[in-house]
Amino acid sequence: MNNFQHIRNIFCVGRNYALHATELGNKIPTKPMIFSKPTHALFPSEGELVISAKKGNIHYEVELVVLIGETYEQGKPIEQIVKGIAMGIDLTAREIQSELKEKGHPWLLAKGFRGSAILSNFIPFSSLEDFNQLEFKLVRNGEMVQIGNPKNMIFPLQILIEYIGTNFGLGKGDIIYTGTPEGVGSIQNGDVLNMQLTNKNNGIDIEYGPLLVKIK
Repeated sequence: MNNFQHIRNIFCVGRNYALHATELGNKIPTKPMIFSKPTHALFPSEGELVISAKKGNIHYEVELVVLIGETYEQGKPIEQIVKGIAMGIDLTAREIQSELKEKGHPWLLAKGFRGSAILSNFIPFSSLEDFNQLEFKLVRNGEMVQIGNPKNMIFPLQILIEYIGTNFGLGKGDIIYTGTPEGVGSIQNGDVLNMQLTNKNNGIDIEYGPLLVKIK
């Protein structure tokens, strides 16, 4: 259930896991921090990704991603709005981002370059309860570097849907990168990335990848 051509808007949530916010020296937000990426940033979770060395230090940030299936309306059940779940990696040009933050500029140059929104295939969204039981991991060169659970989100999915839907609108084909847990780090030339998604309660056990990253 994956077709990039049908994706319309890419919303991303910054600092939605407390330990990730603090590991980068940032304050924990009091309301959702929303930014966006262009659809040109999308890249499949399997294959070979080439990133320009001019981007500098690139950080990986593994995330759960939800696909919107129906237009957001206040009071509409989340199971009616959300259609699918995927895994994604938000790639960030960290040095560029730091420069932009110092100037008070938007993060788009650091977050929206081609290939910066890695995205797996989608699986059906069954319920909010099942979503909160998911465990997601990023494996780099055979070593687990990030592990997360949506129960640890500062702003849970229901709040994110309401906040984004109210302030920007949410419709069929929109996706939301829901935030990354602690453990982000630098990508090196030749790294191989895999993502794992599990839920012991309903038997979900999926691995996405491998993705070979080349920096030239």
